[in-house]
Amino acid sequence: MMVSSRMTASERRTAVLAAAITEFARAGYAGTSTDAIATRAGISQPYLFRLFGTKKDLFIATYELVSDRIIAAMTRAGTGLGNEEAVVAMSGAYAELLQDPELLQVQLHGFAAAPGDPDIAATCRRTFEVLWHLVRERTDMGDEEIRQFFSMGMMMNVMSAIDLLSVNEHWAQSFCPTPEKLTAIRAASQAIKDQRIAELVPTEEVPA
Repeated sequence: MMVSSRMTASERRTAVLAAAITEFARAGYAGTSTDAIATRAGISQPYLFRLFGTKKDLFIATYELVSDRIIAAMTRAGTGLGNEEAVVAMSGAYAELLQDPELLQVQLHGFAAAPGDPDIAATCRRTFEVLWHLVRERTDMGDEEIRQFFSMGMMMNVMSAIDLLSVNEHWAQSFCPTPEKLTAIRAASQAIKDQRIAELVPTEEVPA
């Protein structure tokens, strides 16, 4: 994708972040080069650093964008609903987001990078903090119930990432307690597999 020279700095940042989501989702923080992101965004690598400063700054901005999408979706879902309805709606909104494999993978790569970098760890914690307050405000769940709510979300992440439900054995299937979550996890797992297959298909050369 080539970015028009008439784009504003804000529009270029948006284009770079879109490219960064794809590249970081594919290879993670350590495995992604800023050159690959710049190429995908259609800008030079020096200009990328003018926009974001460092590779870490860009990864954090990318992770924050993904996190903001999660926060916004769950906020919309839980607005105006009673306790039980809000819990179900927010859980469903998150399950729907998991069907975007890049969003899931950027989130997982953030967790993987966090132990080695306090700034990335702080960024990941911010998402948990905001979501904790959101769930507390929208529901009457106590600390233990909120832990269970978050635990199920993290379990859904892992199950989708490793395609656990493709293992047709009781131990694997028993991790998902409800038909609704099972359907969502299978959809997310399939989206990830489809993305991996697409990445293996060589791009056809377009005649000049």
